[in-house]
Amino acid sequence: MGKGGGCVPSKKKKPSSLATTGDDLGTEYEDAANAPLPIEDDQTTPAEITAAISPLKIFVVFYSMYGHVESLARRMKKGVEGVEGVEARLYRVPETLSEEVVVEKMKAPAKDSEIPEITAEELAEGDGFLFGFPTRYGCMAAQMKAFFDSTGRLWKEQTLAGKPAGFFVSTGTQGGGQETTAWTAITQLVHHGMLFVPIGYTFGAGMFKMDSIRGGSPYGAGVFAGDGSREATETELALAEHQGNYMATIVKRLAQP
Repeated sequence: MGKGGGCVPSKKKKPSSLATTGDDLGTEYEDAANAPLPIEDDQTTPAEITAAISPLKIFVVFYSMYGHVESLARRMKKGVEGVEGVEARLYRVPETLSEEVVVEKMKAPAKDSEIPEITAEELAEGDGFLFGFPTRYGCMAAQMKAFFDSTGRLWKEQTLAGKPAGFFVSTGTQGGGQETTAWTAITQLVHHGMLFVPIGYTFGAGMFKMDSIRGGSPYGAGVFAGDGSREATETELALAEHQGNYMATIVKRLAQP
């Protein structure tokens, strides 16, 4: 017995399992057969584990009348899917104007039928969100606001609480709301308990270029539509792709145990 009062096993004593003869073999065989499989023998690779897990889903939900926001959304999808284990789904929100007004008076092009309209209930299936919309006097377009207004049940149950979301916008002029359109939309996320994820200056040098007109801000990607005839530049599209990639990285990080 040691000085501390506890029994100290002899270092010379051999494990009893090694001294097996005769009748002991049957018992040990049964024990071995019933023993759990050792975890260290699992040769599953990280890639196989990732493939077996359902991918995280980022919903890119937008309203676009003339296609400017949609062009950002498509490029954003590419950025999201550049991150392993994350996929993007494009959705548009329902139109609130009649077809007569949209087509005949607003002269808007036909919408791509391959991009489905989303319902408020479907938001519950997403792991992260990127909402895109044009500005209306520094705030989101009425069509997007109407969609958020339809999420009352999700708000009541706080279904979206803790889920990350970001914004991207389109404005007609340089001072037309590239920042305020996203800033005023944050209230929608706050009431749902969602996490606003801005891009900050993570785009790097592209955020500081002054040699050309560029939409976007630390709040999110953006495009200048002008009178409607201007298309998104490659810099604006690259910023959208970066935002998609950045959001996918954040969503994946938050999903880790």
